[in-house]
Amino acid sequence: MIPVRNRRQLKEFIRFPLSLYKGCDKWVPAFEGDEFKSLGPDNPSLAFCERELYLAVQEGRTVGRVAAILNHKANEKWGENTVRFGWIDFVEDFEVARALIGAVEAWGRERGAVKIKGPLGFTDMDREGLLVEGFENESPFTVIYNYPYYPEYLERLGFTKDVDWTQRVMVIPEQIPPVFEYAHLIEDRYKIRILRASTLGEMAKRGREMFHVLNEAFAGLYEYSKLSEEQIDGYVKQYVPVLNKDLVAMVINDKDQLVGFTVTMPHISAAVRKAKGRILPWGWMHLLPALSPKRNKITEALLIGVLPEYQAKGATMLMFKYLLDNYHRLGIRQMLLNPQLEENHKVQALWDTFETHPYQRRRSYVMDI
Repeated sequence: MIPVRNRRQLKEFIRFPLSLYKGCDKWVPAFEGDEFKSLGPDNPSLAFCERELYLAVQEGRTVGRVAAILNHKANEKWGENTVRFGWIDFVEDFEVARALIGAVEAWGRERGAVKIKGPLGFTDMDREGLLVEGFENESPFTVIYNYPYYPEYLERLGFTKDVDWTQRVMVIPEQIPPVFEYAHLIEDRYKIRILRASTLGEMAKRGREMFHVLNEAFAGLYEYSKLSEEQIDGYVKQYVPVLNKDLVAMVINDKDQLVGFTVTMPHISAAVRKAKGRILPWGWMHLLPALSPKRNKITEALLIGVLPEYQAKGATMLMFKYLLDNYHRLGIRQMLLNPQLEENHKVQALWDTFETHPYQRRRSYVMDI
């Protein structure tokens, strides 16, 4: 087991899945540039997190990788002494999986941890949850895909389910459902409305507000810890420039304050896989066509956040009505929903109006150490 100590080893850590999943048309790499930012020394999360990265090597060949993470902010909030494992990948060899988890356990115990959970990242903006159902489906580019032997090995090691996230695919209805005919009543009663940005730049000005709404909306969800201002700055720079204003819905109140948002974007998994997670030098040739709603008729729901005091006031109805109008105009036929906590009944119920089908299920595992 080798701890990552230099950029060459970090590059090996990041690129190992490219060989492991070579030929797998369901797996999607993360963007390489984003991985260097997340796993390198300049990640703002390191202000409240510790981490160690490990490579498993056999006979000079990399056969596995894992990140050990202590999120002190989350542990304090949830009253835990937990070490997280994330970025875990390994060949089909139980002893390799055992060695990787053993390294995380040992590192965590040295720092007082009494439990191990994962896969989890530094924050909820990182990929999390091991795939346990839906291996036959191509994963969205923002989530984990793994081989079926991963959960089998973890359970053999003694891990049990902590929580599940379910993911569904929604069929875009040919007609706007009748319930949305009353959207104007919501606007009048609660003094909220859709922000109709004429340009991406106008919408981008709300980027910081989006993440502040997210902090409030997600505050009580599993293992969540609020994003810092430095993290928010990084995410705004990273994500907002690639958004399509027609695929993002924002709701503001009569004081011009953002109270809710939904971010969707084209389903670009195949393009990211062809680009091998690299935009330069030639990856953009695959990505640009996939980002066009005129050519790509499937979207992904990435984030939905509504301030708690507006969650029962129809903000989501306004956003869905706006997106459905745009989807019809653009010819969008399906939307892959983001992973949603199985026990988060409020968000699960949002989709009862629509035709949906199971797509994938992900799990966070836990074990005493």
